[in-house]
Amino acid sequence: MKQVTGNFKTAFIAVTSLFFMWGFITVLVDALIPRLKEVFELQYYQASLVQFAWFMAYGLVAIPAGMLLTRIGYKKGIVVGLATAGLGCMLFYPAAELRVFGLFLTALFVLASGITMLQVAANPYIAVLGPPSGAASRLNLAQAFNSLGTTIAPMVSAAYLLGDQIMGKDAIAAMDEAQKQAYYASEAESVQMPFLVVAGFFALLAVFMSISHLPKILSGERKTISEYFKVLRHKRLRFGVLGIFVYVGAEVAIGSFLTNYFLNLGLAEAVLRNPTMNHLASSITSVFSGKSIGDLDEKGVVGAFLIFYWGSAMIGRFVGAWLTSRFRPAHVLRVFAFGAIALVLLSISTSGFLAMFSILLVGFFNSIMFPTIFTLSLDGLGEETPEASGVLVTSIVGGAFIPMIVGVTIDSWNFGIAFFIPVVCYLTIVMFARYASRDRV
Repeated sequence: MKQVTGNFKTAFIAVTSLFFMWGFITVLVDALIPRLKEVFELQYYQASLVQFAWFMAYGLVAIPAGMLLTRIGYKKGIVVGLATAGLGCMLFYPAAELRVFGLFLTALFVLASGITMLQVAANPYIAVLGPPSGAASRLNLAQAFNSLGTTIAPMVSAAYLLGDQIMGKDAIAAMDEAQKQAYYASEAESVQMPFLVVAGFFALLAVFMSISHLPKILSGERKTISEYFKVLRHKRLRFGVLGIFVYVGAEVAIGSFLTNYFLNLGLAEAVLRNPTMNHLASSITSVFSGKSIGDLDEKGVVGAFLIFYWGSAMIGRFVGAWLTSRFRPAHVLRVFAFGAIALVLLSISTSGFLAMFSILLVGFFNSIMFPTIFTLSLDGLGEETPEASGVLVTSIVGGAFIPMIVGVTIDSWNFGIAFFIPVVCYLTIVMFARYASRDRV
């Protein structure tokens, strides 16, 4: 992989649009968890299978996707990734129509496989579009647009996935057959339409990428699987793989269970009683969904506040792009990891709105972790960068396992104990940052 010099603004804009799209769709998947939990009568650990199916694609598809990119070229690989993601979105239609949980998981896996291919290509591509010293800053900036997608997505989910009342098993059993069929049709439509729209966006992006001029960064040399794992001889890369694994796991675990965590804290009723919070939630929902807070159930009320989790991550990445261009990225990473630890501990040791906003602000400190760990792990690897990137993207599979562990812990104990797991993840990132600040490849 070669470093690209000269004017790369068009390529940067084109690839950054991909960051926005997969940020949007990832959070839309998060919104499925509280809905599917009630619709399918799932335990927390079963609901976490949504994330498991999604992130297992990274573990299984990332390296094959990297090998495919070296064979067919960067642009064609992007188009294949977008087409695969669009197909996954379209599969939600029959999955929702038949209301079979296994089909939902299949659709998620196909969608995530397309996103995985985009991740394998886009992260290292942004890193080489300019001087090596600015790699962390560029990737933080691109990831800021990823966060823009994750900021908008909660409002779409509040309007279409969380906003209407989900009936329990007993209430459904009390319906006559015509009422049941009408209810099931309504449930299917609430999931079908958003994903059909997203499939259309993926198709438009595929056309846009097909006609865009992108500098060639891959040599075209075919790689074997064994060549991908040879790069693990670099200790910093091995540590970076662990860092990505625990970071993604922690971010997804917190983001996936926030709605249920807020309901467990009794915040839906508290928001409705508090004039300031009621007005804030009403403003958010009316701006993004056109609905009033009275039209939403408890999940929709507290789900509106997820904009602060993902929105603070977006702000953090713009701030992080500036900070990592002026200070050593490893030092900035360590400060942000300590900030995340402090806020999680504050949340689980308090209650009410303090507990809510402290956990929401973890998003700000999450912001720079992925791009900074990614670029620090690739630093100095030269021609081995494509293989190292594939291995790093594979470690995103942490989003499959850690949320499931958190879900089992919630079922067995409570949220307070379960959220100590992300704290351990952030401590691991502190240790990676300390090592990266001392190590030289």
